[in-house]
Amino acid sequence: MVARIRALFRKAPPRGGRLEINAAIREVIEFARNETLKNGVSVKTQFLQGLPLIQRNRVELQQVMLNLILNAVEAMSGSEEPRELLIKTGRTEAGDALVAVRDTGPGLAPAVQENLFKAFYTTKPSGLGLGLSICRSIVEAHGGRLWANANAPRGAVFQFTLPAARPDAASRE
Repeated sequence: MVARIRALFRKAPPRGGRLEINAAIREVIEFARNETLKNGVSVKTQFLQGLPLIQRNRVELQQVMLNLILNAVEAMSGSEEPRELLIKTGRTEAGDALVAVRDTGPGLAPAVQENLFKAFYTTKPSGLGLGLSICRSIVEAHGGRLWANANAPRGAVFQFTLPAARPDAASRE
């Protein structure tokens, strides 16, 4: 893991094969099931079928998804409102895969939103402030983009894009 983080900061190209993004996300949801159940979070999905394969590292992208899911669960943990997590996939106008993680937590204050992806910035009492910074580095190393917005009527939505695999790229996974 340390070697992968070092490679991210050196801007080394990601290693990996082709992956079907919906299947990779389903695996992460299953992995996080105990945490969502323990915290009373209802997880719903809306997956667009027929998305292009992604030429990327499955484990790194699943780490991004796991971090976003666990952050959402933690953000909703203090809420008396219904705790709902919606994970959605789609396609951008350019044909890239789009993933959105929407929660019904307290949302993001503008000052927090500005600093969210900076290394060592945290709003958690015991947080290190590295999770979202590393997530953004992983997504960008894969040719994508990660950002966050407010979710209406409450909560936050974290979204990222990933480009489709080139047709000539060989599968190495």
